[in-house]
Amino acid sequence: MIPTLYKFKQIYLIFIMGLLLAACGRSKKIDVSNIPIDVKIERFDHDFDGLRTKPMEQQAMLLLKKYGNFYRDYTEQILQAGSINDTGYFSVLRPVFKGRPYLDVKHDVDSVYPGKLEKQEAELTDAFRRIKYYYPQKRMPKVYAYFSGFKAQTAVGDGYFGIGLDLFLGANSRFYPALIEVFPHYISRRFTPDNITPRVIEGIAREDMFPESDNDKTLLSKMVYNGKILYFMDQILPDTPDSTKIGYTTQQLAWCTDFKSTIWAYLLEQNLLYETDYQKIQTYISEAPFTPQLGSRNESAPKVGVWTGWQIVKEYMERHPEVTLQQLMANNDAQKILNDAKYRPK
Repeated sequence: MIPTLYKFKQIYLIFIMGLLLAACGRSKKIDVSNIPIDVKIERFDHDFDGLRTKPMEQQAMLLLKKYGNFYRDYTEQILQAGSINDTGYFSVLRPVFKGRPYLDVKHDVDSVYPGKLEKQEAELTDAFRRIKYYYPQKRMPKVYAYFSGFKAQTAVGDGYFGIGLDLFLGANSRFYPALIEVFPHYISRRFTPDNITPRVIEGIAREDMFPESDNDKTLLSKMVYNGKILYFMDQILPDTPDSTKIGYTTQQLAWCTDFKSTIWAYLLEQNLLYETDYQKIQTYISEAPFTPQLGSRNESAPKVGVWTGWQIVKEYMERHPEVTLQQLMANNDAQKILNDAKYRPK
């Protein structure tokens, strides 16, 4: 009887140690240095400017050859200059190139980003390697830098990811106050170089790898979906601050941490988890300066549903170290994730 009990204890201890090691392994930074990916951000904006300084038809052929679908999508969809199948769009671009606004934007973009985006290339190289570590079959996109006339911060297409540098000029850019109706300060304050890599990874996750299901109608399902995206970013961007990943100020992040039990109690008391009314749901997951129903003197953080969903997913993964990142991202049962997380903030 004693040997049997001893053996049971041994098995139990081995099992517990295994769980602990798995949990530690999840938080430990993995080594991806040997994965053969090196990101180069092509300066499409510089090549595109060649349409201003060189014979247009010749330069257009070079752009189409070098950038393919991106050149077509950029000209036809972002600039809306017309089809590139004929040269009619040249007549749209000529006055743009001659105008002061284009030259001013080009000046400021080149001042902030004069040459290669070496810092962002190094960050994206590490991030893309991590994606490849978890998803070996994933085909990583080519990365292009452009400016959009303040229309599109990022662009995702067939085989490419585009970065709109004119919307990453720094929070104090002279252009953003004039765009306050489109990009209020609580959004434009994040238009900084440090936000490029997180927004690329978030865009790849949301638009390419894990698009949100049309079946996600409830606030809970949207909370868990957004929580999974942020948890994915945790694994791919281990050195990026949480505030940058979710788009909070440090004060907003601290407020959520301090009042996490209040937030959760409010969502439960108001029966919001299974709410399907679009307008009501947006209050808790959309960009805003604060959440009007919570906090005093407008001190609350916005997107409290997104933040809470993130905490639910973290808790779920901490309680279930046997679940892989791939299994988490493929799990669309928000209710089961909530149940198994046993989320009870104090």
